[in-house]
Amino acid sequence: MAQHNSHSNGSGHGHDEHAAHGSMRSYVIGFLLSIILTIIPLVIVMNDMLSKSATVAVILIMAVFQFVVQLLFFMHLREEKKPRYNLMALIFGLVIMVTIVAGSIWIMTYNAVAT
Repeated sequence: MAQHNSHSNGSGHGHDEHAAHGSMRSYVIGFLLSIILTIIPLVIVMNDMLSKSATVAVILIMAVFQFVVQLLFFMHLREEKKPRYNLMALIFGLVIMVTIVAGSIWIMTYNAVAT
């Protein structure tokens, strides 16, 4: 009777797939970048280094960088194979989110009731 090895059926579930999920080095780099991108605005706010508008700008810029780091190093967005449905869904979600936030800010800003 021949023995059937379930791992040699050519399904592509070998060790190569695990390597595509990121290495320890990429996780450490992502972690360090996340820590740095968190500390920068914290130091600026705690030491009152910039004006209010400049502080808000720095916080928003660091938040965008933090988002990119999370996507690249932890969500493995750059390692995705075609078609990039996850990327398209992410972009669609971001467009919806930006539309809702910008619309809400617009309404709150220009809907002042005259007394």
